[in-house]
Amino acid sequence: MAQDLNPIIAKVTERVVARSAATRAAYIAQTRAAGEDGRNRSVLSCGNLAHGFAACPGADKRALKDGNSANIGIVTAYNDMLSAHQPYERYPDLIKQALHEVGAVGQVAGGVPAMCDGVTQGQPGMELSLFSRDAIAMATAIALSHNMFDAALCLGVCDKIVPGLMIGALRFGHLPVIFVPAGPMRSGLPNPEKAKVRQLYAEGKVGRDALLDAESKSYHSPGTCTFYGTANSNQMLMEIMGLHIPGSAFINPGDPMRDPLTKAAAHRAAAIVAHGESYIPLAEIVDEKAIINAIIGLHATGGSTNHTIHLIAIARAAGILIDWNDFDDLAKVTPLLCRVYPNGPADVNHFHAAGGLSFVIRELLDAGLLHEDVKTIMGPGLRRYATEPFDQDGALVWRDAVETSANLDVVRPASDPFAADGGLKVLDGNIGRSVIKVSAVKPEHRQVNAPAIVFDSQDDFMDRFKAGELDQDFVAVLRFQGPRANGMPELHRLTPALGSLQDRGFKVALVTDGRMSGASGKVPAAIHVSPEAALGGLIGRVRDGDRVSLDAVTGRLVVAADDLAEREPAAPPAAAQTGMGRELFTGFRQLAGPAEEGGLSIPGLDSVSLEAAAPVPA
Repeated sequence: MAQDLNPIIAKVTERVVARSAATRAAYIAQTRAAGEDGRNRSVLSCGNLAHGFAACPGADKRALKDGNSANIGIVTAYNDMLSAHQPYERYPDLIKQALHEVGAVGQVAGGVPAMCDGVTQGQPGMELSLFSRDAIAMATAIALSHNMFDAALCLGVCDKIVPGLMIGALRFGHLPVIFVPAGPMRSGLPNPEKAKVRQLYAEGKVGRDALLDAESKSYHSPGTCTFYGTANSNQMLMEIMGLHIPGSAFINPGDPMRDPLTKAAAHRAAAIVAHGESYIPLAEIVDEKAIINAIIGLHATGGSTNHTIHLIAIARAAGILIDWNDFDDLAKVTPLLCRVYPNGPADVNHFHAAGGLSFVIRELLDAGLLHEDVKTIMGPGLRRYATEPFDQDGALVWRDAVETSANLDVVRPASDPFAADGGLKVLDGNIGRSVIKVSAVKPEHRQVNAPAIVFDSQDDFMDRFKAGELDQDFVAVLRFQGPRANGMPELHRLTPALGSLQDRGFKVALVTDGRMSGASGKVPAAIHVSPEAALGGLIGRVRDGDRVSLDAVTGRLVVAADDLAEREPAAPPAAAQTGMGRELFTGFRQLAGPAEEGGLSIPGLDSVSLEAAAPVPA
């Protein structure tokens, strides 16, 4: 039997509701006005409409002419270079067929870019990664701006793609929107073995052939990477927010259940349009309670630190204002129920087999740790997501989540968690605020007090590591890596090297205004330091030899320098901001906001614009 809602969760929710009252009211007013402007297509001229269905087959054209059929827009992130998105190639035809079964029509409204951080890692293209999210949001808006659609299906999986689709779709919050996953690839080389080979390569003990062989055995087929990084955290978030067909997040591509779940998404989209029996617009699903549930899901599963940026940006697109204090307070009361790599040896397939999201959602609901009284694409109440899909004589049915975990080393009940808190903390100190993920950091490594060694690039760090200059206790202070400086690239190139130094017995840590993302690992890393160096943050005034104390137990990040604020700020490095398309994103860099405000480079969603959009109190 479910317990009453945890009082801290209730308090944080009330705080977010109060903080967001004006901006949320403005957002809801905007979406209602959009819905009242007339049914989509009814406001289009004959010329507009003829252009919109000119390429449709005869039956679809007739259906759109008579105006009685729902038209579902498909926004797809398909490309066949990304393993996670390659399965989407066949989805539009499958979706259109399913829509015809219920008398509806489907059109591909548009495609959005989908870049892979795994491909661009450590390369110049990574400097476009965060900005690609905002470009995807804009592309989603362009796709839906034709006003041809009664609902939308968003096909996307990976790091910036789902947040971008969400931000864009929320600007059309009067429409029902369902996210359609493609699933993770089947398990390959175990993640800990892959990580070990990476570390050996960083140490120069194995060659490139061995490294490429290990990587190829890890990333080997269509589907999402199997570690619990940002891509798979995205899928958890869409499910716990009620935007997936229940139980669809982690079904592998090619599994017999994959196509029925995709068809079910199409059927459901047609069923919840405005002129149907059960109208469920996106704006009514993504409310303050849904955002709080998303943060709790992130903590309970040990998800990606990228969502301390992306969830803030998503919330702002719905007029909801959250900050890192909300993450921190919720982490303190959310138990860690999962151990999935990099927080343990298991991958997402092992997690799914052991009980998966339906088990976790049921456990959190029963422990009073989630808002159950929310709207989802399936209707009222989150309890529907504590079920698993099955095939029963050719029909898709759902059963209650398993009563007990099939593997207590992977997923545990709320009554016996891996840890009492979610393992994500906020650090405060004299150089600003930052985020640290400690669920994979052993307790003995969570407090580091050592001299600073300052770096302005990953290359500088790696060159000195290879030269043997870093065999000592130190805190690496890597600055000018924030959104305004260079697009906030992820810093995974440092992970094997720092892990190697820690394994040799040195006390090491990382402090940066950049990102480490979903694969934040065993070395303590204070990331997203705000304000960033490029915005005058004091991280830009730290010098070699300054004593840095990173304390993930007390939540403090302090540089022992009384004159820190009086020092001359360091000059930003002469970083190349041209080539690999970077010059096209100059405006994005100039507009990028702080990490704690979502790192947004979309002016309409910054704090000033949100305040301007809010209604003036009477």
